[in-house]
Amino acid sequence: MKKTIDIVRSRAIYIFLFIMLIFFSIMNSNFMTANNLLNVAKQVSIFGIASIGMTYVILLGGIDLSTGSLISLVNIIGAYFMVNLNMNPWLAIAISLIISAAIGFANGWIIATIKMPPLIVTFASQTIFGGLAYIICNGRPISRFDDSFLKIGQGYLGKIPIPIIIMVICFAVGAFILTKTYFGRYFYALGGNEEASELSGINVKRIKYLVYSLSGFFAGIAGIVMLSRANTGQPNAGLGYEFDVITCVVLGGVSVNGGSGKILNVLAGVLIIGVLSNGMILMDINSYMQMVIKGIILLLAVGSDCIQQAELLKAKKAA
Repeated sequence: MKKTIDIVRSRAIYIFLFIMLIFFSIMNSNFMTANNLLNVAKQVSIFGIASIGMTYVILLGGIDLSTGSLISLVNIIGAYFMVNLNMNPWLAIAISLIISAAIGFANGWIIATIKMPPLIVTFASQTIFGGLAYIICNGRPISRFDDSFLKIGQGYLGKIPIPIIIMVICFAVGAFILTKTYFGRYFYALGGNEEASELSGINVKRIKYLVYSLSGFFAGIAGIVMLSRANTGQPNAGLGYEFDVITCVVLGGVSVNGGSGKILNVLAGVLIIGVLSNGMILMDINSYMQMVIKGIILLLAVGSDCIQQAELLKAKKAA
């Protein structure tokens, strides 16, 4: 019986996703069509990509509130490079991703070296780079991109939208880093017990530099996909995206205390948020109520994690 309960718990995220698919397909006949499901996956691709870097951060027991601002900043600097400086799109993409990774590294350096709380550091970054995005473009959108760049966010490979393909590739790379490299094992180790990890010879500072750099890098990719899809650079493009990204990661079972979680479960969490948003729109639920529902889901996910952590701690003490 206990074994069955453990299996159900480990698969709970997929069971919940399946139940949601059935529920919304009953509520609206248009929900389960191939076009709508592809549209759901396309819609979630942006914060799905960003959730990979956030997964690493939360595995360490940290947080990155700068994700939304980084997406906005990459929107603006990428657009500025291509339109105002007439730069080659691929060079503009490369420089934009280097900048976003460098900002992530700066966050990691402050957190690891100066020992400032991640919440404060990344909130400050959110404010700084959100404001910088407005300064660069004077609060005005930037548009008129090359057709080759627009294919990233608007193109198709066969019948599959390219943003979905990019998201799947990013998740595959993210899963490889986490499961097949020693860096990935270090992420879990630091989240489980940072002091013990340092005593065992792990360079804690370097791992934090790497994790926050990756968070910035994946946020940058999300910003590029968004820029191409929208065909305009907006200084507030990523506003509030950090909330959706954190919700996806926590809903995917990554412990807010760090040290446990699977990236494939995060993909399921991303799809749940996409299905929920799309289903509520089809049911004509207004945007304010959608915010309330998403907030409740985040609260329930964190509460469930806290209860499980308390049970594990109680079991360890009893043993």
